[in-house]
Amino acid sequence: MNILVRDACKNDSSDLTKVAFEAKKYWNYPEEYIERWKHELTITDSYINSNIVRISETETEIVGFYSIVHTLVDQMFGEVFVEKGYWLDHMFILPEYHKKGIGSLFIEEIKELIPKKYKQNELNIFVDPNAEGFYVKMGAKFVRTSKSSIPDRTIPIYCFKFN
Repeated sequence: MNILVRDACKNDSSDLTKVAFEAKKYWNYPEEYIERWKHELTITDSYINSNIVRISETETEIVGFYSIVHTLVDQMFGEVFVEKGYWLDHMFILPEYHKKGIGSLFIEEIKELIPKKYKQNELNIFVDPNAEGFYVKMGAKFVRTSKSSIPDRTIPIYCFKFN
């Protein structure tokens, strides 16, 4: 399988949104969770233009993407959370492409990109509990737990340290 990784462009927003929803639904979350995440899983042209967004694609389709934001601002549900620094905001891969090395390819690219191009020595991640083992395997370290957008639920925050 030939996978190409490239920068996203504004014409990719609907395909990236499709990938995000399909990847999240793979974990059998309740439909009310998916509905609550609708805003954060929808990738817009503005989001692509304002952040680092890289996609993986075959000859025929986009199969995954990741995005990095500088200073995460979450304004959902009337609350504003601001976390300074660089954040891996999204990393989604279509379920049929899991365990094909795309996630590892993304992380290796990120480990080169962030310290060299952006002169940063760490990258924070809100980690979906289903992906926690992957990030640990890739070298991320647990930092703390955080409130989730789902009431009465927390999610772990991890960090990659570079140098």
